[in-house]
Amino acid sequence: MARGDFRPDGREAAVISRLDHAKEAQKMKALRLLKKHLDELSERITTRLIEVRAVETTSKVELERQINICLQTLLTADEFEIKYQTAEIRNIVPRPNFISLYVTAWIIEKLIEHKCVIDIYGTDDEIYKYVNSEISRLIPMN
Repeated sequence: MARGDFRPDGREAAVISRLDHAKEAQKMKALRLLKKHLDELSERITTRLIEVRAVETTSKVELERQINICLQTLLTADEFEIKYQTAEIRNIVPRPNFISLYVTAWIIEKLIEHKCVIDIYGTDDEIYKYVNSEISRLIPMN
């Protein structure tokens, strides 16, 4: 066995397995809540971004529709797609909410190019904070 290889014993493997299972269960619960509150979250995030003047838009309705599309895409995304989308900003906060992180990355990278968006203001972590404040109200994560 080469130096640096880590092979947990039976007890450590059981703890790691339980932690992985708990993390996956929390993620599945969050996705179920996202599906349940999809339209409300789209409206809340859109309103918040406009109220704090983080996004300047020509159409609130279109912006809300785009946020809704983002959330729907997240519901069908696999683990690789989520990690790929969030790679650039995954270290924005110590323990990010994966839904908030995905939406923030999407706003920064894709929404900025949409025809209804005039401009996006604020830093990445400010946008994350605005998005997460609305998502955490309906989808609490430990």
